[in-house]
Amino acid sequence: MDNSGLVTAIIVVVLLIVVAILIGGAVRVVPQGFAGVVTRFGRFRRESQAGLTIITPFIDKLLRVDMRETPRTGDRQDVITRDNVAVAVNATIFSQVIEPRAALFNVSDYLVAIDQQARTTLRNAFGNVSLDEALSSREQINAAMQQQMEQVTDKWGIRINRIEIVDISPPVQILQAMALQKQADQEKRARILQSEGQQQSAVNIADGNRQAAIKQAEGERQAAILRAEGNRQAAILEAEGRAQAISTVYGSIKAAAPDPTLVAILQLDTLTKFAESPNAKLVVPAETSGLLGAAQVLRSVLGDAPGLEPPTVVTVPPASS
Repeated sequence: MDNSGLVTAIIVVVLLIVVAILIGGAVRVVPQGFAGVVTRFGRFRRESQAGLTIITPFIDKLLRVDMRETPRTGDRQDVITRDNVAVAVNATIFSQVIEPRAALFNVSDYLVAIDQQARTTLRNAFGNVSLDEALSSREQINAAMQQQMEQVTDKWGIRINRIEIVDISPPVQILQAMALQKQADQEKRARILQSEGQQQSAVNIADGNRQAAIKQAEGERQAAILRAEGNRQAAILEAEGRAQAISTVYGSIKAAAPDPTLVAILQLDTLTKFAESPNAKLVVPAETSGLLGAAQVLRSVLGDAPGLEPPTVVTVPPASS
């Protein structure tokens, strides 16, 4: 091979190398989940989506920006609550770039900016709440921090998806005091529940006694009603029996058409029954004066009986009309 052929071969090789370099500098690949920003001499030119991107070699430059949601756990830092209690807190921030151009050109380093902004927001958020509120209202604090950070990060083209407080560590003395307070509160609740149980038991017992007294009173009332009804029925039956007896006797006497002799005999029989009573004095109507002789005989006969004193007969004159 002569010298001309060698030179030609070298030129061809050099050209191939230059073409390869140009092609390698012009073809760029943007991975999935990233976005490309093409700059020319340091100035923004265009944005490129994921995939193959062609740029001008030696003039353009491709910057890749991660568009995925990225969690960043901040360092533990000491903050002071509204009631002047120092606590150690750390939080995780879930951020995502939504505008690659703003993230690259509106802030020098958006990762550092997010971390510093999170520290400031965390101190402000805990400075506005007490320790009890910080321990019991984490969701409200997370929402408040997210809202405050979005007011700053929106102009950086970064969205704060959420903020999670990982840990809140009060001092040991505060933890001991909180444990004692919790124990006292539990004992208080136990005493309250016990007293409420005793009160409810007393109410139940009193209600049971009241119901029992009502039932007993109703039973006694019903029994009294039944007794009164029975006495009334007995009195009615007794009166009806007497009325029937009197009616029967009167009817028999009237049917027999008694004469004075029979009436005298009946009076004498009645006086005999009077004499059988243990009374010391007999009161008879004046109409029976005709039988006084018989009464004297009856008294003499009764006087002869041993251990029996004859009664004194007293006549009652008829009432004047």
